[in-house]
Amino acid sequence: MTRKRTGKVVASLLISAAMAHAAELTVDFSQSVGVIRPLHGANGGPLCYRGLVDLSAHHSELGLPLIRLHDVPWAGFDAVDVSTIFRDFRNDPGKPENYDFASTDDYLAAIVKGGSPILYRLGESIEHTPRKYRVNPPKDFAKWAQICCGIIRHYNEGWAGGFHHDIRYWEIWNEPDGKPAMWTGTDDQSLELYEVVAKTIKRQWPKLKVGGPALASAGNFENGQFQPSQYALRFLQRCRDNKVPLDFFSWHRYSNDPLEYALRARAVRELLDSHGFKTTESHLNEWNYLPNSDWKPLTKAGQGVMRDQWLAQIQGSTGAAFDARVLISLQDAPVDMANIFTADNQVLGMFSFSGMPQKSYYAFKAFRNLLDTPRRVRTPSCGAGQLAVCAGLDSADAHASILMSSFYPVTGVPEVVIRGLPWKTPAAFELYLVDATHNLDLVRRGTLGTDGRMPVSELATPAVVLLKFSAPASK
Repeated sequence: MTRKRTGKVVASLLISAAMAHAAELTVDFSQSVGVIRPLHGANGGPLCYRGLVDLSAHHSELGLPLIRLHDVPWAGFDAVDVSTIFRDFRNDPGKPENYDFASTDDYLAAIVKGGSPILYRLGESIEHTPRKYRVNPPKDFAKWAQICCGIIRHYNEGWAGGFHHDIRYWEIWNEPDGKPAMWTGTDDQSLELYEVVAKTIKRQWPKLKVGGPALASAGNFENGQFQPSQYALRFLQRCRDNKVPLDFFSWHRYSNDPLEYALRARAVRELLDSHGFKTTESHLNEWNYLPNSDWKPLTKAGQGVMRDQWLAQIQGSTGAAFDARVLISLQDAPVDMANIFTADNQVLGMFSFSGMPQKSYYAFKAFRNLLDTPRRVRTPSCGAGQLAVCAGLDSADAHASILMSSFYPVTGVPEVVIRGLPWKTPAAFELYLVDATHNLDLVRRGTLGTDGRMPVSELATPAVVLLKFSAPASK
């Protein structure tokens, strides 16, 4: 977590303060447009801070499609990282007694019990301290690769009293371009490390998905054109030229513009394709709302009131509306997985230190409810300054739902026009709301009028609305 459309695209990036005027939003349930994709992955499992917080019940409600393991706040960050499992680099990586898997075993067990697949980051957690203890280049890359193989064998093949978790995704390091908090070596060293480890793993387990490098910055838009970072270019060129395995390409972005993610996803996809990686998955595996695009509140200079106010935006109704809008806008973007940072109780987490769900959690819960009606139907496009809408039907035509987000200021009362529901009788509806005073609470129920029109005054900014429809029960 380093805190820092191709062509003529990014006028929208300059309109983050645009007003969303009250509009007529037509949702046509008779027009299918594919499926709603479960892109609500996250970083972090349910166990937090030495066992004082267990979020397993909440994680089960979210049904997270992929949990990435990085910056794990379990036993004092004493899990997952290579240096915590293999504590003395002088030891032989072929001997089980040289590994300490205990705390990581317990941490992963809670995730596996909850049913979420895992992406295991092989590397180290971020270090904001002046002295860097663990984010230095390994002294022997080949030996470090063998240690990684020991970890894979333990969790997938039962080695060293291990398990058969069938973890498919293995990511090599995190943010090697995020210096010095995540890497104290040179770019050449981090590129070599990735190559050595990726080739070693794929030789032994060709069917596993190996990837990275979890870039802090894949590039930036300049005059409407995406300019890849030099590190991203060097990484892809080396993988192409040296035939280095790259099953997934991971990248990070924190922003105050929810539309930016889809734009970047298209740019990253084009970047991968242009280097010959047309089948490589694209993973946006760290993202979150970043008010004013400013990391200062997370630095020492921002501690105290500034940080509290900053976190109130991220974890409050503004952040919830942002999160829901991102999940909606990514539906049409060429990204294979997205993982918010985080689904635990860290500083950017969707839970408080004491384990209380924040507004962002309820936005994710609303999206998870939407997935119960996965047959996506036609809704209006959501550009800058507009409301975001996604809707679907279930497989039996028994239920329908609409998810809406008002991240931008709204003037007037939006009206949803509902067409094509698969029932002859008027539909019953329930309206659930996430805003400053509601946590996905049921605030209104009734029967849809014969004209299909429904004012939604609850979409006062910022807010998330989930509408559920069903045919009235026959008397």
